[in-house]
Amino acid sequence: MSFLAIDIGNTRAKWALFDEARPGARLLDHGAEFLETIEHLSEGAWSRLAPPTAILGCNVAGDAVRRRFEEQLELWDLQPRWVVPSAQAGGIVNGYDHPARLGADRFVALVGARWHVLRAGPPRPVVVVMIGTAVTVDAIDADGRFLGGLILPGHGIMLRALEGGTAGLRVPTGEVRDFPTNTSDALTSGGTFAITGAIRHQHRKLRELTGEVPRVLVTGGAGWKVTPYLELEHELLDMLLFDGLLVLQDLDLTGPAPVDRRSGPAPTHRM
Repeated sequence: MSFLAIDIGNTRAKWALFDEARPGARLLDHGAEFLETIEHLSEGAWSRLAPPTAILGCNVAGDAVRRRFEEQLELWDLQPRWVVPSAQAGGIVNGYDHPARLGADRFVALVGARWHVLRAGPPRPVVVVMIGTAVTVDAIDADGRFLGGLILPGHGIMLRALEGGTAGLRVPTGEVRDFPTNTSDALTSGGTFAITGAIRHQHRKLRELTGEVPRVLVTGGAGWKVTPYLELEHELLDMLLFDGLLVLQDLDLTGPAPVDRRSGPAPTHRM
């Protein structure tokens, strides 16, 4: 029973094929595609795959992108299902004011993070960081309660905003330095330390609230750019969202899980 997990972000979509639908399953194949070129999947990377028996995805890019993906999935004549954030699932109690409005990717990452924490030992609070087009910094206590989190722009959005709002400013790639002495380094360093500062802030507040030192789990396509400057003990996990999807799919085989089963448009929720 192979299982295809799909993570549709704001810029790219990542997919992973596992030998079965359970946490810790063996990875058979994986890849990524920019949203502009997803029409290549059925004749490209997916054409070489054996048909999966189940598909579960999370999507923050909207219904139009989701429908384009579903057209590509017609090569297997298999209806995908999409995660809908709920008040409680996968070991997470969702403390968002309106639980269904939490971004599906954030919800799935929280589920994956909780699984990682419990697999490693006793329950602990954890800061869950996703660094991509946008950055999210979310907090879970030792009981699995999602307490809330921060959203801030990723590097690209920050730099484009400065370029668009500041006369004559251009944004070449710079280096991260403690005391930048040119504009390129100043911009790159400012964006990096804005992100690491938000992570350290959330880590400090969660430690003060719980009385425990939280774990820090980082994921996202730009995580590797930021973590060298974080100055906190952390783990960089490329597959964190897929771990969450495996947990939710496994739950769906044995009990209720927050997925949309309808053949019509599935609800998607931005950050």
